Amino acid sequence: MTNSPDPRLSDPNVLDPRALRDAFGCFMTGVTVVTALDDQGKPLGFTANSFSSVSLDPPLLLVSIANRSANLEQFRNAKGFAVNILSEGQRDISATFAKPSEDRFASVYWRHGPVGSPLIAEVSGWFDCTMEQVIPAGDHTILLGRIGAFEANAHPGLGYYRGAYVTPAATAAQLPAGPDVVLSAIIQSAGQVLLVDDGRGGLSVPMTRVGREGVQAALSALLETLSVEAEAGSVYAVYEDARLGTQHLALRCPARNNQCAKGAFVELSPEGVADVTDPALRSMLQRLAEESRMGNYGTYFGTHEQGRVQRIAEGQN
Repeated sequence: MTNSPDPRLSDPNVLDPRALRDAFGCFMTGVTVVTALDDQGKPLGFTANSFSSVSLDPPLLLVSIANRSANLEQFRNAKGFAVNILSEGQRDISATFAKPSEDRFASVYWRHGPVGSPLIAEVSGWFDCTMEQVIPAGDHTILLGRIGAFEANAHPGLGYYRGAYVTPAATAAQLPAGPDVVLSAIIQSAGQVLLVDDGRGGLSVPMTRVGREGVQAALSALLETLSVEAEAGSVYAVYEDARLGTQHLALRCPARNNQCAKGAFVELSPEGVADVTDPALRSMLQRLAEESRMGNYGTYFGTHEQGRVQRIAEGQN
C-alpha cells in the first residue's frame, strides 16, 4: 500500500509563506549591506542576507532585492553595487539599512570604493562590483555582479539565524575556558630519567598538552613519539604555573629499558638534572632523586613557586 502525496507539497500555491520563511531561516547566513549610487550620485543601500558567491573565473557574486523595495529601480539601473559584509559589532547598521529612512548613510562612515560604490567602514569584508546582469526571479530581483575589487578584514562577521542575529566570536570569548593542561612524563629506568631538548638550550622531561581526547590518549601519543616502552604510574605532581597560565600534571612512568628515539636517559641525581632549564621542574626532579634514594615518595600540590608534598602514608586510612 502506498501513501498518497500531500497535495500541499505538490501545489506551490498552497505553501504557507510564513512557514517557508521560517524554513529558509534554518540556514545560517551572514549579514550584508548592499550599496550603490543613484543617477544623482547619492548613496543608497539595503540590508540583505541573500548573498552568495557564484564564480571565481570570472569573479561573480549575487544578491537579491525585493521587488517591493523603494530602491529597486535605482539598483536595476545602477552601473554597479557593493556588498559590505557586516562585522559582529554592526547590528545597528544592519537595523538602519533594514528600515525606511530619509538618509541611511547619515550616521555611517563610508567612502567610494575602487569601482565606485559606497563602502562602509569597519566591515568584515567588502566586494565592489560592476553590474553583470539583472535577473527577475519571482517576488525578488537578482543582481549579478562582476567583482572588480575586494578586501577581507580580521573583524568577525555578523551572523543571522532563525530571525535573530548571532555573534559566534563574541559569544565564544565570553565562555569560561578550561585550563591549559600540560602533561609531563617522568620516565624512569634503573636509576635514570629520560630528558629531552627543551628548545631553549637546556633539558626537560618529555611534555605534551592534553587535548579533548584526555590524559591517557595524550600520554600514549607522547610515548609513541619517543619510541620508549613505558607505562603510566603514579601522579607525582599537580601544580599551576601562573606565569604561563598552565596547569601541570606530572606522572611517574616506569620504563622497561633505557631505549628511546628522542633524548637520553641520565642519572637521576641533582648533578644529572642540573641542566634542566625550568626551575620548578628541576626542583621536582631533585626531590624525586632524594625520594628514590630513601624509597619514600610523595605527591606535590601547589604552584610553580610553592606548595606542599603529601606523603603516600598521609592518604591511607
